[in-house]
Amino acid sequence: MPMGRKTRLKLDFWSVVTIAIFILFAFFLAYPLFSLFAGGFRDPNTQQFTLNNFIRFFTKKYYTRALWHSFLVTTCTTLLSVAVGAPLAYLTTVYKTKGTGLINTLIIISMLSPPFIGAYSWILLCGRSGILTALAENLFHIKTPSIYGFGGILLVLTLKLYPFIYLYTKGALQKVDSSLFEAAESLGCSGYKKVFTVIFPLITPTILAGALLVFMNALADFGTPMLIGEGYTVMPVLIYSEFISETGGQANFAAALAVIMVIITGLMFWGQKSIVNKRSYTMSSLHPIRPKKLQGAKNVALHLVIYFVTFLAIIPQITVIFTSFKATKGAIFTTGFSLESYRKIFSNLGRNIVNTYLFGLTAIAIIVLIAIFIAYITIRKKTWLTNAIDSLTMFPYIIPGSVLGITLLLAFNKKPFLLSGTAAIIIIAFVIRRLPYTLRSSSAILYQISPSLEEAAISLGDTPPKAFFKVTSRLMMPGVLSGAILSWITIINELSASVILYTGKTRTMSVSIYTEVIRASYGTAAALAAMLTLTTIVSLLIFFRLSGKKDISI
Repeated sequence: MPMGRKTRLKLDFWSVVTIAIFILFAFFLAYPLFSLFAGGFRDPNTQQFTLNNFIRFFTKKYYTRALWHSFLVTTCTTLLSVAVGAPLAYLTTVYKTKGTGLINTLIIISMLSPPFIGAYSWILLCGRSGILTALAENLFHIKTPSIYGFGGILLVLTLKLYPFIYLYTKGALQKVDSSLFEAAESLGCSGYKKVFTVIFPLITPTILAGALLVFMNALADFGTPMLIGEGYTVMPVLIYSEFISETGGQANFAAALAVIMVIITGLMFWGQKSIVNKRSYTMSSLHPIRPKKLQGAKNVALHLVIYFVTFLAIIPQITVIFTSFKATKGAIFTTGFSLESYRKIFSNLGRNIVNTYLFGLTAIAIIVLIAIFIAYITIRKKTWLTNAIDSLTMFPYIIPGSVLGITLLLAFNKKPFLLSGTAAIIIIAFVIRRLPYTLRSSSAILYQISPSLEEAAISLGDTPPKAFFKVTSRLMMPGVLSGAILSWITIINELSASVILYTGKTRTMSVSIYTEVIRASYGTAAALAAMLTLTTIVSLLIFFRLSGKKDISI
């Protein structure tokens, strides 16, 4: 039977799996989203249907200004990320660059580390008592621009998110056939004209896909504007503030704000998908681009630009590792080095460290199991129900972390489904948000596995489920595990959902870093951030080893 043909749902092993997965998604994703939308349209006192929450938002300048701030930050961040990431990808692809492998690895590390670590690092460097601030004032009597507010948010998010554009663009350029260059040059098109008339139209859909990812990450980011915004309020911070201030009653207004965020991100997602589908191209790189070497001053300038941009992106990781070994006195770093910050986190915050790895490993085990099953039923067992599941798996892309946290709390804060305050609700949030990474890699590798292998096992006497576990699932493991590692990296760095859901007993390292920075306990924050960074680096190296790749696809 052709693989793409739809089958009827029969009550066998795979139909039971399909129904079970559908119920899980309906209960932990669809039901919380319904609770969110219902909560946004309810009066906090009478619980009657009302539009007052939305009227309140759109009639008060304080709230609409936050929405405008979010759009301004995300739009500027997206444009700057494209302006930095696309040219950098072009330069490293078209021209020979020494240390390209290391450059790619450093850029990926900077991308996979959480934005709030970048915000914290730039506070250490350019804050009011920052290292560079003090250096500029003491040596040159120069007052550096403030890192706080719109400019600081833009700096941190751009340096954090331009790697998405870089990786997308580089992947697209590696598929461009060099014969197109030759054909363009033979027609008198060279230099910048060749780039903008031949190359740019080919990779525009890919850049748009990366730009959407940047836009949605910037729109959903909570930690960066919370740490360095200082009054420059954006929607995630507003949602968090309103939710925290209303926890004594029903957080209906916060739910209404979250509904607005879901609608905005949903419209952006579907708009981008329709544009890309209309303008996409299929390329076959029989003759991939061969990097050429520049000579003299041009070659030096090329390397300086590439190294400088890469260094700016990796500054947060360098800063937190360095300062984690600095001696501290209260909130101030003093001369000399010490392991006191590490002693403090292991003695005072040890439970938070254990929580991070325990919750993360539990979530990954669930993600791997669900991703294997979903990939299989949506590719090999197509029905209307598997198509519904396939559609539901897209929702985590458009739900910001803080919004997901609120949806889960609204849905599971009463008996018989009382999960608020437990580790279970945090693990559920991790699974929902980070499943797509593993699911995508699982689906990709399943397309490469012939169904005939499983059919051969069945012909030798194995039942279909046994053939799946003995043959297909084992062949899927390299792709599944590589995706699981990416899910793992993003789970341990998760803040926006965790900061809504945590209690004193379920606090994770990312939440602890955030709270330590708020308390101005910079030494312990640096030590925790260094541990997360080291875990990220080790996990990334394992990913490279398992996948046999030198970069990642997103």
